[in-house]
Amino acid sequence: MSITDVALVLDAVDAGAAVVRAHYGSALGRIDKAGGDFATTADIAAEAAIVDVLRAARPNDVVLGEEGGRRGREDNGRVWLVDPLCGTVNYAARNMLVSVNVALQTGTRTAVAASADPFTEEVFWTDGDAAYVRSRGGDERLVPSAGSRLVDVNLDPPFPNRDTFLAARMLADEGFIEQFRPRVVSTTLAVAWVAAGRRAAYVTDGHLRDSVHFAAGIALCQAAGCVVTGIDGQPLHTGVGGLVVAADDRTHAALLALVRGA
Repeated sequence: MSITDVALVLDAVDAGAAVVRAHYGSALGRIDKAGGDFATTADIAAEAAIVDVLRAARPNDVVLGEEGGRRGREDNGRVWLVDPLCGTVNYAARNMLVSVNVALQTGTRTAVAASADPFTEEVFWTDGDAAYVRSRGGDERLVPSAGSRLVDVNLDPPFPNRDTFLAARMLADEGFIEQFRPRVVSTTLAVAWVAAGRRAAYVTDGHLRDSVHFAAGIALCQAAGCVVTGIDGQPLHTGVGGLVVAADDRTHAALLALVRGA
């Protein structure tokens, strides 16, 4: 019997999360990348586990992994974006704030996506229509909320719009301090938390089209009913880029005003 895309994305992130848990606290080999970034042997092993699950079920689909690049044919319009361990620096420092992200793009649409927290064993997922969190075998609908006033901000480079917007400057703005409380988790798990009502918003600079890091979180937030735009308020992947995802219109408008002042 053929497995559905929803079941497959859940199996894939589960496989990756199991590897991440198994390697945690061990002596990790390190693979240096450009710009001071690096991967670990856990990243490589988790991606291999995810790719094995995807290729076994969908051998004709393309898989684009953060570590291994592009695999498979390119003529059926289906691409799996795989971020096997988002928060590698956290993980290498024995900080458990990480996520495992998998998303399926069909044309310009993200059809299904999942973001797993390997240590709480929660999986945030979407079938493209609604968003849920799976915990202890049950699924609960995600409901965004701005009540916490917590805004997660990505302070990691690159900063392509630094001449007009820099997140660090926004954090020092009196208007930000009056309205919000900043958090810096340094993993895209925080994007899923906006969909789940655990963050009021998330802000980052950068060019995020076809991003293995952000595709799953963005899809979750859109399916949950969050307000999702670039940092200039334009539709995603247009204008100057970046991402402002907020639980509601009021929070989104307030953050756009702060971005313009940063």
